[in-house]
Amino acid sequence: MEIYKLRTFAAVAELGQLTRAAERLHLSQPAVTAQVKALEEELQLGLFERTPAGMVLTEAGRRMLVKAEKVLQAAQELRNEAAHMRGAIAGKFSLGAVADPELIRLGDLVNLALGRHPLVEIEIFQNVSGEALEGVRKRTLDASFYFGDLNVAGVAAMRLRDIVYCVTGPAAWKKRLQNAEWDDIAAMPWVFAPTVSTHRKMVEGLFRSRSTVPGKVVEADQEALMSSLVIAGMGLGLMREDQARAAVKARDVVIWPKARCETTLWFIYLADREREPVIKALLDAVRTVWSSEKPAVRAVDTDEAS
Repeated sequence: MEIYKLRTFAAVAELGQLTRAAERLHLSQPAVTAQVKALEEELQLGLFERTPAGMVLTEAGRRMLVKAEKVLQAAQELRNEAAHMRGAIAGKFSLGAVADPELIRLGDLVNLALGRHPLVEIEIFQNVSGEALEGVRKRTLDASFYFGDLNVAGVAAMRLRDIVYCVTGPAAWKKRLQNAEWDDIAAMPWVFAPTVSTHRKMVEGLFRSRSTVPGKVVEADQEALMSSLVIAGMGLGLMREDQARAAVKARDVVIWPKARCETTLWFIYLADREREPVIKALLDAVRTVWSSEKPAVRAVDTDEAS
């Protein structure tokens, strides 16, 4: 029985769709279908029911999935031990980035990791925090930087630093914002981040207790774009305090002084992958790069609700 068939079986079981499983495994949909069918024939069991909504595990499929996951875990542990015995770390690492490279010290991290482990290939994907978390949970990302509250079963996190955000507006709005109250601010146009982002949740949190929702004029998925739109006069928006102070000094924006938001920058990964050599190598590099911030690692208890 080939391990790759079990890996395909587990992916289809988790995602419930052949197309999504094919994307994760970097295979064609017919190849995934063929592997599932071959495994069913080998086991002489029907593992899935094909429905309009997708692939649903049968009772036999659910029981086989438990066994398959144990085999896959054992195979990974075998590979980890072999890599440890060889003394070499190699492989691809998919890393999520959620902010500008300078803030998360991305260049320092990649340079250090590749300097220590030249056989490792690092692929970097720009995401907002919600997408990054989903990527880690679904194993399409090996690890990621992440902003915001974190209370997700099975996810381990290294706390890197706390970050303060200010409410900013175009410099031309200085008089307009000088005496503005919450109702005035809510009535003004805003530059928003996507719904799944921590940035968006911070804005919504500002207004939640005031039973009002700010207006939206435009949405952007990167902080640099959002800041540019604020400077261009499109509306209000959150900006990191260090950037906001610099923009005020450059006379690009003004800060509304009656509110600020705080969030935390984390480095997240799945707790059950912590012993994988490539994961461990990147965690060691993160600790080195962020040693001045004294990061703290905590593995979220798997009984916690997400």
